[in-house]
Amino acid sequence: MKNTKKNIVVIVAHPDDETLWCGGTMLMHPNHNWFVVCLCRKNDRDRAPKFKAAVSIYNAIGVMGNLNDSPEQLPLAQEAIKKAILKLLPRENFDLMLTHSPNREYTRHPRHEEIGSAVLALWNDKKIFAKELWTFAYEDGNKAYYPQAIKEANTHQILSQKIWEEKYRIITEVYGFEKNGFEAKTTPKTEAFWKFKDPIDAQKWLEREGTEP
Repeated sequence: MKNTKKNIVVIVAHPDDETLWCGGTMLMHPNHNWFVVCLCRKNDRDRAPKFKAAVSIYNAIGVMGNLNDSPEQLPLAQEAIKKAILKLLPRENFDLMLTHSPNREYTRHPRHEEIGSAVLALWNDKKIFAKELWTFAYEDGNKAYYPQAIKEANTHQILSQKIWEEKYRIITEVYGFEKNGFEAKTTPKTEAFWKFKDPIDAQKWLEREGTEP
């Protein structure tokens, strides 16, 4: 990612997703204009304030929605997710969007998959505008290990020790996750993305991966 100032939006499901999957990239590029959309937990008295504290460290603007995120994780209609995204997203063209992969970051989280699919569909339908779209590229070997960067992904950001330590601090101190918990043990030292220049490119990738938006 070049250092020329860009307008970048990050669209995620939960408070902490922005940090886990692309926090290092955000820390490496503080000169960009970052806007973070978190679609769940707006009314969570614990997680919502922590999200606000985290995005302030990134010098980003952050907004939250309140999509259903109950433990049952019942499926949400894609139209409802699209509506929630459009309600929170500024009406502007972005240089870059970052979001979840429809193929998830680990086995498995329906909200991540649903939001990734909805963002790709909105981009394809020209309801949201960005020059590029990057989806997070991680896998866990079907729960065999903690999520790690997919080697075949076409963009990797290798974090310096200093950047990774700050990312880890946000996870453990700002969000307050236990150091022996999933989030802290996951915190990737390499951030990986599938990079798409246009919706047609993304659609071809989805078809190869066997996932439809």
